[in-house]
Amino acid sequence: MSDSPVELEPAVAAQVFGDRLDVARQYTASLAAEGELRGLIGPLELPRLWTRHILNSAIAARLFHGSVADVGSGAGLPGLVLAIARPDVRFTLIEPMDRRVSWLNEQVDALGLDNVTVMRARAEDVGLEFDVVTARAVSAMRTLIPITAPLVKDAGELILLKGHNVPTEIEAAQKVLKKFKVTDVTVEVLGEGLLSETTRVVRARVRIPGR
Repeated sequence: MSDSPVELEPAVAAQVFGDRLDVARQYTASLAAEGELRGLIGPLELPRLWTRHILNSAIAARLFHGSVADVGSGAGLPGLVLAIARPDVRFTLIEPMDRRVSWLNEQVDALGLDNVTVMRARAEDVGLEFDVVTARAVSAMRTLIPITAPLVKDAGELILLKGHNVPTEIEAAQKVLKKFKVTDVTVEVLGEGLLSETTRVVRARVRIPGR
């Protein structure tokens, strides 16, 4: 185990999570205690766990609605965090690796999240459609779109949490975006003036006539 200190909870967490803060604390504490040991996060993430991962995911919670799929949920970022912040929204966490699925199911039970379903599957094999599909730091846009766009209902939305180089990723993905009927692509920066690290979100529509 790493001797790296776990980041103290930033004061802004109370503003971001509101009355769901205690649940967010419980999840963060579990991730800090077990995440490295179980191969969910690296040791360098502990000193920035709240700032870079928990709040970075939670700040986007207001964008979600209806039924949501989180592709490649891993440690639960952003899916579990979003489900904590938005108990009124139904989340399906899609994860192919058995040990990560076990972790996700444990957390759903421990946190009492009745708005979450965990699926052990590759996104390509899910065979369901959702109002919104999300992913965080899974892969570049041109490889991410083919596995996320087919899960979106016609006129539904992609909400992808990305890094600083997202404009370059979008440019490189133009052919793929067209192929999978992804339109109205925009980038929003969330948390300015509130978080020490802002979150970049790609929002887009999937419109497939006749689907």
